[in-house]
Amino acid sequence: MIKVLFFGRLRELLNCSEIQIDDFELGSVANLRVLLAKKGPKWAEFIEGNNALVAVNQDMVDESSQIKTGDEVAFFPPVTGG
Repeated sequence: MIKVLFFGRLRELLNCSEIQIDDFELGSVANLRVLLAKKGPKWAEFIEGNNALVAVNQDMVDESSQIKTGDEVAFFPPVTGG
């Protein structure tokens, strides 16, 4: 199982702060994005594009990073400052 967290406007758009995925065998962040995007158009809008950054176990990662059972994956929108 992996825990997937959503933050900021992504959490608001999805009306979901976290989900758990049992039997995750997809391997990479890119594969997780594909799986989540299949949940519907709102999910695909942020998850599939470059609209969400991702961290695994609180470390920023890229699309090729591997995810294993027990990991915590967090998606959040890019932050801009002014």
